[in-house]
Amino acid sequence: MRTRHSDAMKLTFTLLSGDYAITRLPADAPIPAWIDQTGLVSITRADDELSIVCLSSGTPTEADTGWSALRVDMLAALDEPGVVMSAVTPISSAGLGVFVISTHLRDYLLVRTTELSRVRTVLTQAGNTIA
Repeated sequence: MRTRHSDAMKLTFTLLSGDYAITRLPADAPIPAWIDQTGLVSITRADDELSIVCLSSGTPTEADTGWSALRVDMLAALDEPGVVMSAVTPISSAGLGVFVISTHLRDYLLVRTTELSRVRTVLTQAGNTIA
């Protein structure tokens, strides 16, 4: 669902089940076998790192665990303006961190599980819905 109120879109989010981890490996590391193939999985290779987001089960000890994933339910065009900004602004304005993943169809926000209650509050206060 998307409506406009001032400049921010009103979005609907779905909380994904499971505890997520964000892992950074050397840029030349092979794709590891420990990646859990269920849930949200994101593998990004850049010149200076291999970044992996997946469920935390089986991740190495250097993985940054304790993340919850929220899916933006709006199916947006690749160049749809304002979706990520509308999703992130209330969280960031509350002084909370957020890790964003964009796919061809959707955007995902990872927030610290310990901050999930506050994230829910600021998103709903901004007029968004969390399913």
